[in-house]
Amino acid sequence: MTQTPADTLVVLDFETTGLSPNQGDRAIEIGAVKLHQGQVVDRFQQLMNPGFRVSGFIEGYTGITNAMLAGAPGCDEVMDGFADFIQGANLVAHNASFDQRFLDAELAAIGRDYAGDFVCSMLLARRLYPEAPNHKLGSLVTFKSIPHDGVFHRALADAQMTADLWMAMLADLHGDWGVSAPLFAQLKKLSKTPKAQVARVLASLA
Repeated sequence: MTQTPADTLVVLDFETTGLSPNQGDRAIEIGAVKLHQGQVVDRFQQLMNPGFRVSGFIEGYTGITNAMLAGAPGCDEVMDGFADFIQGANLVAHNASFDQRFLDAELAAIGRDYAGDFVCSMLLARRLYPEAPNHKLGSLVTFKSIPHDGVFHRALADAQMTADLWMAMLADLHGDWGVSAPLFAQLKKLSKTPKAQVARVLASLA
């Protein structure tokens, strides 16, 4: 997986009942965009019933209501299909530690796993765009003038915006730093590089 190019991967986003699977929270929606050489080749989107009612706050925040979830398949069924979707792929998410926690918990519950590695687009954006007002997804989409339909906090819409942001970052790496074909592993390293060393690491990739 270490030699995989950075433009071939799966960008994913979860909507959930809360912040922590360790506190009993579950996924209620998964959205993902599969990129191959920078082009969208497949998408995955599915609501899933967590087995209990979600709070009014989550209904308001995501727009996903208990009525919508009542007829949705269970987490186990959806996540089994999603495990198939991501097999063999590296993974990107915005604030990836959150999404990785839920991915790991939901797949562990059904005895599934994945071989790919994770990169956080938020951490990478902090290195590339220190001048951005903040590094929330919506703020970065505005900062980079990325077109969107105004839908936030729904999984597929957020995954698509994250994919668009990821490709914008690859374009800026090429245009601003001469990094034409970075590997996924190189961007993972860059995303964890101390900010004072970012310019040096970027220069080494060119």
